[in-house]
Amino acid sequence: MTLFIDGDAFPNLLKPIVLRSIERLSLTTKVIANKKIDIGSSKHIEYIIVDQGADEADHHIVALCEAEDLVITADIPLADRIISKQAHAIDHRGELYSVDNIKQYLAMRNLMESIRESGEMIGGPKAFGTKDAHAFANQFNAFLAKKDLPPSRA
Repeated sequence: MTLFIDGDAFPNLLKPIVLRSIERLSLTTKVIANKKIDIGSSKHIEYIIVDQGADEADHHIVALCEAEDLVITADIPLADRIISKQAHAIDHRGELYSVDNIKQYLAMRNLMESIRESGEMIGGPKAFGTKDAHAFANQFNAFLAKKDLPPSRA
């Protein structure tokens, strides 16, 4: 299993959580973004900077992702594309997307975007905080435990 991190807008609070797991489990990890993102130093992390553009990082992640890989992203359309490849996606707030729920999340996202564009509502989701980081850590660790990955011997 490869861990992919959609580096655009990756919360700083999640960096140490993810880095500990990468090191503990020797997780092959690719951080993909259109600018330099640093979640920490590890021989298991490859940083990939893609061209500027709205969905360039997303396209790159989809191209590299294979079945059973895990993608960390807050981008619901990207999560939908990942799920269609029989891979897994988790968002920054700990939501594990699946074939059972991704279409519902995508429909809600599109509805909210439409409402914002109409001017009836301004702003997006609430600010990311410690509670969100804890929810992510719990879901991320539960997912990795189910994968039964052996701890690193390094």
